[in-house]
Amino acid sequence: MNRENFTEESLNGIKGLLAKTGIPIDILNRYDIIIYPLIILATAFLIAEIVYRISYFFARHILQHKEYSFLDKILKHNALRRLTHIIPPIIINMLLPIAFENKGVLLRYLENLVWIYLIVSIVRAVIVLLNIVAEMAFTKSKYHNRPIKGLLQISKIIVYIITAIIVLSILTNRSPLYLIGGLGAFAAVLMLITKDSIMGFVGGFLLLENDMVRLGDWIEIPGTAINGTVTDISLTIVKVRNFDNTIATIPPYSLINESFINWRGMSESGGRRISRGFTLKIDNIQPCSRRFLERMKKFDNELCNYIITKEKEKASGNIGNPSEPVDGNVETNAGLFRAYAEFYLRRHPHIRKDMLIMVRTMTPTDTGLPLQFYCFTKTTDWQEYESIQSGIMEHFASVMPVFELYPFQSTSSRDTIISGLLEGNFPPEHITGLPFRTTK
Repeated sequence: MNRENFTEESLNGIKGLLAKTGIPIDILNRYDIIIYPLIILATAFLIAEIVYRISYFFARHILQHKEYSFLDKILKHNALRRLTHIIPPIIINMLLPIAFENKGVLLRYLENLVWIYLIVSIVRAVIVLLNIVAEMAFTKSKYHNRPIKGLLQISKIIVYIITAIIVLSILTNRSPLYLIGGLGAFAAVLMLITKDSIMGFVGGFLLLENDMVRLGDWIEIPGTAINGTVTDISLTIVKVRNFDNTIATIPPYSLINESFINWRGMSESGGRRISRGFTLKIDNIQPCSRRFLERMKKFDNELCNYIITKEKEKASGNIGNPSEPVDGNVETNAGLFRAYAEFYLRRHPHIRKDMLIMVRTMTPTDTGLPLQFYCFTKTTDWQEYESIQSGIMEHFASVMPVFELYPFQSTSSRDTIISGLLEGNFPPEHITGLPFRTTK
């Protein structure tokens, strides 16, 4: 049976069924251009609804016996309904030639509209599936801090561009390749108009591709007020919640064009650096006398063993090994304090022993000799880190006078008054505010 006979027999069969309902044949012949499309539409959507109901029933039945997160999200996002929306245009496209066999021009236009309807239905189904995949990836611990939103936006943009090209090719009856070739001149003008948007798109893509920023990263942009945690990443903006709870939004290309600090490496390492120090008064740095060393042996057991070891090395003519963890000396009170400070950091319960611990003096300045404490805490939490760091610095500040060392401080009017009182032989014990051990 050829197509013409099949179409004629199908139309006659439909007319016979409608005639049995009491509709006159002459009305069917006069309004067939309206009646047959309505029948086709009703048939297509009825089949789609039946498929949806059956699919929904089986999906719920499966979820009652076993948990499938992907299937559960399909039902939650109503993706099953969008998937079944693909069925009507397929059926309509198959049945349209039966109703419009002798109307070639009208049939061609209707077929184009049905094809567009089919493409739009497919795109809507693809978009909802992309949303489900992105949501599932975001909930997994492996990907929860990845910029899934930006990747999702890129995927959607690609889908929309392809859809637009296909729809235009259908409307203009041209090949998609022909349309792509003709977009060159239009793209040049479009780039001038939407330069910022394109730069944002490219910047966002580079951020994602190079893994420069993730959700939850602590970033800091020097020279700006941006210093906080990344809360959202898209192709057009990056949101940062600063530590004062203000929200800053910056375009992605700003992070590409300008330098910024990402503290993710510090967080992943599990240790946060302490790099603080004092500037010692140079005139307080003195050679260690025998009496001073004997007194310092009683101050700390570990320091006592260190002094004894260094004295033995000196007596035997061995100057020691500079590569040892504590490579100070007992020649000066500053060297002895460096040794004590490093011992203290190594036995501190909140300092990592597997990372660098160092106490060093740096280049002298016009205010004195800088002394730096360098180590890493076991926590990266800001509040805990600051508490540990403050405690260490306060301890060193309190014990420095024991080593007869004092940090540099700018002279104030109070210091001038105290100096005048001392020069006038005023009893020191009656003066409030003298440095520790001055009256000892």
